Amino acid sequence: MKIRNIIADLKIYSRNYMRSNTAIFFVFIFPLVLMLLFGSIFSGSTTSAVPLYVQNMDNSGNMSNTFIETLNSTHFVDIHMIPDNVNIQAYISQHSITAALYIPSNFSSSYNTGNHVSLVYYNNPAVSTSSVAQQAISVTVELFNSHFASQNQTIAVASTSVTTHAASYVDFMIPGLIGLVILTSPMFSMTYIVSSYKKEKIFRQLSLTPLTRSEWFLSKFVWYLFISALSAIMIIAVGVLLFHSSISLNIYVVPFLAIGVFMFTSLGILAGSVSKSEESASVIGNIITFPMMFLSGTFFPIEIMPTWLQSIAHVLPLYYIIDGLNSITIYSNFNSATLDFIVSVAVAAVIFALSVYSFRWKEE
Repeated sequence: MKIRNIIADLKIYSRNYMRSNTAIFFVFIFPLVLMLLFGSIFSGSTTSAVPLYVQNMDNSGNMSNTFIETLNSTHFVDIHMIPDNVNIQAYISQHSITAALYIPSNFSSSYNTGNHVSLVYYNNPAVSTSSVAQQAISVTVELFNSHFASQNQTIAVASTSVTTHAASYVDFMIPGLIGLVILTSPMFSMTYIVSSYKKEKIFRQLSLTPLTRSEWFLSKFVWYLFISALSAIMIIAVGVLLFHSSISLNIYVVPFLAIGVFMFTSLGILAGSVSKSEESASVIGNIITFPMMFLSGTFFPIEIMPTWLQSIAHVLPLYYIIDGLNSITIYSNFNSATLDFIVSVAVAAVIFALSVYSFRWKEE
């Protein structure tokens, strides 16, 4: 064994390795991206306050305003006021709210006289941000009750679920996993297929056949729609049979499945078309896909992210697919789902137009 030979081989291999865009991405860039993302999301110093919606029916009292100010000063919650002339349960359903507090009209008068008063906290126990808001409410209630330490508890909080059924963590996981399948299956496959077909001149050969570009695209769309639907059925079946999921299934899930597959099939074609090689296509596909996997509400709610990351999440196409599926299957909020679907259709149309413009049978 000669050191000189080892060094010579090491030099050759290192040069070839560093020329690989894919290797560089997964060794250096991808771990850094994960560190930045999860560090920002789960670091206590950067996580933003969770949204808490409050309806104050005690318009004539000052103590209710003091209570809200004290609650907001905990910095655990970001207060959003609900108008006092609307039904709070209907408002929660229409806006897919996971944490809301109802303050009754007799709050100030009952508190000032030491009488019992009950607040109502509408929450979803399956969402982690709900427990954060509940903790902030509990701290504020204890602070107010300490003024009446010699008497019985003055303020109490009654909790009730915001969903039409007893939602669990699995209920929220199912739409996220379906969105993940809709993203990864066509995106990764089409990026690789288009780049490799370009390299091997298969598109040039296809151009000599009766098959058109639109027919080729439609066949790919139908295939990925089929396998994504099968995967979604499997995910739902496992959730229901093994984890007793109680999500609400209806026909409105199908349009989100279809537009999602259409969108990411087009995006995969676009990524493969603009890339110069298979390796660069892989890097482009990963750069597009991984942020959406972690920032679109696939594994955890975006409410726990810092504000600047939430802004990025609202730009990502997958966010509207998952948010729409959540609105349909968990909250039965069809108005919010309709808005998500309209945004998804508009984004899909733009991506499809760009993919048609960049995709060619023959190289220029």
